[in-house]
Amino acid sequence: MISLHGHPSGRHFLQIPGPTNVPDRVLRAMHHATIDHRGPQFGDLGQAVLQGMQWVFQTRSPVVIYPSSGTGAWEAALVNTLSPGDAVLMAETGHFAALWHRLASRLGLDVEIIEGDWRHGADPSRIQERLAADTGHRIKAVCVVHNETSTGALTDIAQVRQAIDRSGHPALLMVDAISSLGALDYRHDEWGVDVGVAGSQKGLMLPPGLSFNALSERALAAAQRARLPRSYWDWGAMLPINATGYFPYTPATTLLYGLHEALDMLRAEGLEQVFARHQRLAGATRAAVQAWGLEIVCQDAAARSDALTAVLMPAGHSADALRKVILERYDMSLGQGLGRLSGKVFRIGHLGDFNDLSLCGTLAGVEMGLAAAGVPHRRGGLQAAVDYLGRLAAGAAQAA
Repeated sequence: MISLHGHPSGRHFLQIPGPTNVPDRVLRAMHHATIDHRGPQFGDLGQAVLQGMQWVFQTRSPVVIYPSSGTGAWEAALVNTLSPGDAVLMAETGHFAALWHRLASRLGLDVEIIEGDWRHGADPSRIQERLAADTGHRIKAVCVVHNETSTGALTDIAQVRQAIDRSGHPALLMVDAISSLGALDYRHDEWGVDVGVAGSQKGLMLPPGLSFNALSERALAAAQRARLPRSYWDWGAMLPINATGYFPYTPATTLLYGLHEALDMLRAEGLEQVFARHQRLAGATRAAVQAWGLEIVCQDAAARSDALTAVLMPAGHSADALRKVILERYDMSLGQGLGRLSGKVFRIGHLGDFNDLSLCGTLAGVEMGLAAAGVPHRRGGLQAAVDYLGRLAAGAAQAA
């Protein structure tokens, strides 16, 4: 990065929608000597984080932890439950839904995609219609991204579950909650999800390197019939030894220390308060974008994500050029446009270890960057966000 003053002072603003900023508490927790991953001390750690992940997923069913990125957990969800040639129905909500589609195709699955415009979440009615037409029950799983990180569009998973149930179809429901878990309300058991997929580097406030599968009884039953090859990802190898807090291979001990601390932080705040904080910060961000006169990618106001906001650039202006100006002048990273949105969109991450002042600094950097890059906009986005947060604070004070 170019700096007129040598090494930049202050902290770097990492405002991409993952990996998110890692709290100092979590960094310190990871600064531990490695312990024997077969010894009694590790067993206590393993049981604590496995049970803690059940709490975050809001499930009583097992959660499996892998030393991998979220992509590994995508693959684990599929290979543990499906057989070669099985039909899978996926909703195209954005770049990450498209990547999951590609991965499933490479595994030898017959993937059918419900096309989308990358500006909305998945449409439950279209899922229901397709499943109702599948009278032979060729489709074995429905795969949906809960919070599409490339577009900032949320899918109502409870409605998807209801659509599957109304169709009378036995397909499994698999949900990518990578950028929602620990930030947005996700209810694995209540919503009837069969396999939930998540990663460490978003709402859980950790570095990349851990991924998760939350299971259901139906998913475990499907694993007994599945014939796709699996070894490293095999739930059957993980679950018996997980019951005692251990893993069948060398675990990512340092990251598990960090996970234990992150779970303590989430418990101290409370999940409802975590969700409310993200909702508040997202509302303020959207107020700023609208005040600037810019367009939010997600066109359904009710489906706009509380984890990130994706913003369309005015015609003829490059999002990458804007991001470059903001990085070089103000030492802040914003998320780039992905796939078909490349160069057209910048994404503001407002999830994880993030508060009102962090948001105001972020929005100030965006507003200064818009001016410095010559992007047409109205001034006052930051003030609109400050006013939004002030109204909420005043309302909370009156209610108290």
